[in-house]
Amino acid sequence: MKDTVITAAFKRRELWIWLTCFIVANVVNITTIICYATRWYEIFTQLGYVTVLSVILYVVTVGVRVVWYLVRRCFKAQAKS
Repeated sequence: MKDTVITAAFKRRELWIWLTCFIVANVVNITTIICYATRWYEIFTQLGYVTVLSVILYVVTVGVRVVWYLVRRCFKAQAKS
């Protein structure tokens, strides 16, 4: 079986993508706090939900990236033949 190596650049890129998802989830949380006029300490009390939402966003992002990769690969294969 062939060994695979995960490079530091790949890890850094994936971490930045997840951090972006985390920031988006926090913006959603802040928006709901403003819209529903609740207390600001909910930024801290809802941190678990924000983390789960960021993971869900990350998984969706990975899914979109995989589909994009497969579509590009299909078009490249068609161009060669």
